[in-house]
Amino acid sequence: MLTNVEHIGIAVKSILDSDSLFSALFNVPPYKHELVEKEGVNTSFFKINQTKIELLEATNPDSPIAKFIEKKGEGIHHIAFEVNNIVAEMERLKNEGFTLLNETPKQGADNKLVCFLHPKGTNGVLIELCQEVMSEKLKVKS
Repeated sequence: MLTNVEHIGIAVKSILDSDSLFSALFNVPPYKHELVEKEGVNTSFFKINQTKIELLEATNPDSPIAKFIEKKGEGIHHIAFEVNNIVAEMERLKNEGFTLLNETPKQGADNKLVCFLHPKGTNGVLIELCQEVMSEKLKVKS
């Protein structure tokens, strides 16, 4: 079950420039930076009350973020929803006819297991499912 919007992901060309821009906009600095090497992305996280914004900067020209920016430019990349049980939710959505972009959860940024739904089945919106990693046994090898 989707419990709430976990974060909104924004593709950016430069984390440094965008950190300055969004720090001024939100009047708070980012609370975290993280490199997710397997996805080819640097991230920066902001939190305004309960709302989190994730900035995503490509670390190589073949990364999904680089391809997104090349095709669409900077802007909203995805909306992430928190789930209690990512495996069960992936199975439920698959049974509902949604196309998953990964068949098993993978390690994402901010201590989360993640899975993406293909935007062709969600009116053009890339949807991410996120589950907080609670213990070592829940981690997925990537």
